[in-house]
Amino acid sequence: MADIKSILKKRILVLDGAMGTMIQRYHLEEEDFRKGWFEDHLDSLKGNNDLLSLTRPDIIKAIHAEYLEAGADIIETNTFSGTTIAQADYHLEKAAYNINYYGAKIAREVCDEFTAKNPDKPRFVAGSIGPTNVTLSLSPDVNDPGFRVTTFDKMVVAYSEQVKGLIAGGADILLVETIFDTLNAKAALFAINSVQEELGTDLPIMVSGTITDASGRTLSGQTTEAFMISVQHANLLSIGLNCALGANALRPYLQILKQKALFFTSAHPNAGLPNEMGEYDESPAFMASQIKTFLDEGLVNIIGGCCGTTPAHIKAMADLAATYSPKEKEIIND
Repeated sequence: MADIKSILKKRILVLDGAMGTMIQRYHLEEEDFRKGWFEDHLDSLKGNNDLLSLTRPDIIKAIHAEYLEAGADIIETNTFSGTTIAQADYHLEKAAYNINYYGAKIAREVCDEFTAKNPDKPRFVAGSIGPTNVTLSLSPDVNDPGFRVTTFDKMVVAYSEQVKGLIAGGADILLVETIFDTLNAKAALFAINSVQEELGTDLPIMVSGTITDASGRTLSGQTTEAFMISVQHANLLSIGLNCALGANALRPYLQILKQKALFFTSAHPNAGLPNEMGEYDESPAFMASQIKTFLDEGLVNIIGGCCGTTPAHIKAMADLAATYSPKEKEIIND
């Protein structure tokens, strides 16, 4: 496998865009989420997009291919909710390992196809590890501040199973993303380190938090710098921000990371903020004009898209990123 650290010193790498946005274009029905695996399951499964790596792998592979055609260097697996904790909403805890294994396997196959076509542009699989649908730092019950839905140890177990599936399926990178609670992220990082030690692997780790509003804080209350300090003990490939905000609103917090971070930096913002219909309005050209500011200021080594972004958005970013070289920065994990 190509050394991604060496490549990052030479050029800006491009991450793919939104998976959910692309899946919506297929107008899938309940049977699409059951096919061949869950026909007899009692709960409704429509909208559980991670299952499509099992039931409609043709769709997931086609979406990955569209992003690679657009110029993405790194493809995220369709595993954002691939933990037993998140899948418990559908009573599908037992499907978690397969979701991750097949999610990584599909991405691996399509990335290898594109790398074989152009060995000078190797493509990488990033195992997507989402924040889960619960928080370790906050109580969901305002009348019981000490209550927690789960524990740190249980979250480590859930993340460990996810990581094992991603590694077995062929992931090159492990991406802990959309972090709204740093304690959740710490559980994921602990699980990654434990599993990698057990398996004898050393996959690079990307971490990406989410700033929830103009206060510049995560949902659990940390500033950007505090979030960074809380996770920099891990031997990270990169640290960055994604989701919640559009590119323009994300810029001041990326400036903090670029100034303070000891690792490569990344960003994959939304295509603006959602409108009253929950849709994202920023065009590829408009979003690229905002990303240009990131590149002019040397804020990112990895750029991509989150909610509302499509292959057209990623192509606009890739075309722009190809005209820039990364700004020199001392990286501690060389």
